[in-house]
Amino acid sequence: SQGSSRLLIFTNAVRVWRLKTRGDYWVLDLKSGKLQKLGGDAEPSTLMFATFSPDGTRVAYVHDKDLFVQDVEAGKITRLTTRESDSIINGTSDWVNEEELFIRNGFKWSPDGKSIAYWQFDTSGVKDFPLMYNTGGQHDVLTHIPYPEYGVYPTIQHIPYPQPGTTNSAVRVGVVSAQGGPTRWMKVPGDPRNTYIARMDWADNSSELVLEHLNRLQNTNDVLLANAETGDVRKIFSDQDKAWVDFVPELRWIDEGKNLLWLSERDGWRHAYAIPRNGGEPRLITHGNFDVVTIEQVDSEWLYYIASPENATERYLYRSRLDGTGNPERLTPKDREGTNGYQISPDCHWAIHTYSTFDSPPVTYLVSLPEHKVERVLETNSALRKNIDGIRPGPTEFFRVPVHDGVALDAWMIKPRNFDPAKKYPLLIYVYGEPADQTVMNEWRSKLTLFHFALADAGYLVASVDNRGTPAPRGRDWRKVVYGAVGVLSSKEQASALTELEKTRPYIDASRVAVWGKSGGGTNTLNLMFRHPELYKVGMSVAPVPDQRLYDTIYQERYMGLPQDNVKGYEESSAINFAGGLQGHLLIMHGSGDDNVHYQGTELLLNRLIELGKQFDFMEYPNRTHSLIEGKGTDYHVHATVARYLMEHLQPGPRGGN
Repeated sequence: SQGSSRLLIFTNAVRVWRLKTRGDYWVLDLKSGKLQKLGGDAEPSTLMFATFSPDGTRVAYVHDKDLFVQDVEAGKITRLTTRESDSIINGTSDWVNEEELFIRNGFKWSPDGKSIAYWQFDTSGVKDFPLMYNTGGQHDVLTHIPYPEYGVYPTIQHIPYPQPGTTNSAVRVGVVSAQGGPTRWMKVPGDPRNTYIARMDWADNSSELVLEHLNRLQNTNDVLLANAETGDVRKIFSDQDKAWVDFVPELRWIDEGKNLLWLSERDGWRHAYAIPRNGGEPRLITHGNFDVVTIEQVDSEWLYYIASPENATERYLYRSRLDGTGNPERLTPKDREGTNGYQISPDCHWAIHTYSTFDSPPVTYLVSLPEHKVERVLETNSALRKNIDGIRPGPTEFFRVPVHDGVALDAWMIKPRNFDPAKKYPLLIYVYGEPADQTVMNEWRSKLTLFHFALADAGYLVASVDNRGTPAPRGRDWRKVVYGAVGVLSSKEQASALTELEKTRPYIDASRVAVWGKSGGGTNTLNLMFRHPELYKVGMSVAPVPDQRLYDTIYQERYMGLPQDNVKGYEESSAINFAGGLQGHLLIMHGSGDDNVHYQGTELLLNRLIELGKQFDFMEYPNRTHSLIEGKGTDYHVHATVARYLMEHLQPGPRGGN
């Protein structure tokens, strides 16, 4: 709590679905030592998102899709909302808004502690997607059924899940007194089922809210100010793009509340702007042909942010003056080439700095700003560094691959130990290739890095390439060129990059090339195996989306538009429609309890491959989610299966040479 007199403790977590959890909350009085459980007589593990009031005397939380406030001293519980039906969700979000817009804790205390603003979702009309668990309850992974036990049946979880072009939840934002009473709904324009309220917060006071209001196509993001007393709203800014606009994850006010800090690609680069509260032209804060990756902190004079103008695979701390004058200043020292992350104190005088490279685990420092002086080493990861010394094959090479029209793609390659350029080695490509992630980053990626080290040590070249359409800080056009046809350009550029690598690096054995990836990478593995079978001989596709019509509305429509308006784009972007091209060895892996990328798509693909007479291999993980980590041994089994399949169908080690 403010003043650090009380501590909020969360225990006994139970997953609601892949990302959201519920559990028990306790308040510990640090002076008296008194420990108090919140929720009264609520069932165990049923509270969510408990949050102190600004003065620390009360806690608001969600229980059974409704909002409550509990007085810490007296223990009195006040119910703030009462659902009219089971389709109503107060104070948190439905599945798709949580997954894609990251709305989880769906309420905000007003600065004066008198009111609470919250999201409400109405899922009525959203089609239900039932998930069947054949071997136990939700997320349970049973290895045996105890004796005696009779009548063991599957369980089913029902999730309202909107696929592209179907009905969304209706969303609205309201304000209610923390003492209870009626809710005042904000008069947000438009159809609440065909718009999104991506962000909501108090507008640096207790009388107004600021909202990010996206249209269904997500190519317009209106910034609205709403009067908390009357519900009236007014637009102060509109961000637009012919493809899509990204929502701003955190709404911060600067210049003593006169301006809203904003990120926009309106000039072709992702820059920071000051949006006047009273409307008017935004003020550009960051100047230059580079992207602001994330905003880290702000004080009365400076904006601190992550950027990497020269190298899209790395990350550094910069600052610019809030008034827009002067040039950006890099604060990260030149000898920290790689990925640098920061937690900056509110006064911007201190930061916890974490630094890593692809080959080197993180080191964490306490530094003073702006001089970036190391005051203390907090963690060196010395034990981990020692452990990896024996398995790290050698320095990972970062480079760019020219493909076409002057485009060059970022890439990395790990070579086997005792590499001999006079010989030919098999190549494994690790792919993602969609707008949600980069694979080519000069940063430590823990077990994924170790997995690729192990495969290189076994005798494989391991490489990855970021095609256009990935979220690299290389400008608006780089990221949005894939609009309307996700999967088409990625396949073309990945194949072009491979051809160029084989041409310029004679030690690559073109007859021994494999590809693997998970989620979007699993999808692109299918694309490459189906569309370019002459190049890729072996593929391991983990939890893919074979048909773009089967994922959720927010993600798919953001990058593809509505399927009703883009029939050809959805058809050409879906790997399942090119399954007839399969010639090599293909392993498909999926968790049957995947609430994100549904097992349904993989089953449809299996049917299509069977229909076409195509041979393939398949591994199901019962009840596992998209993370594929539930149950003892699962994470290891997934990676071991990928490695085993690779080695069975693509012999490791060099050929030829002297």
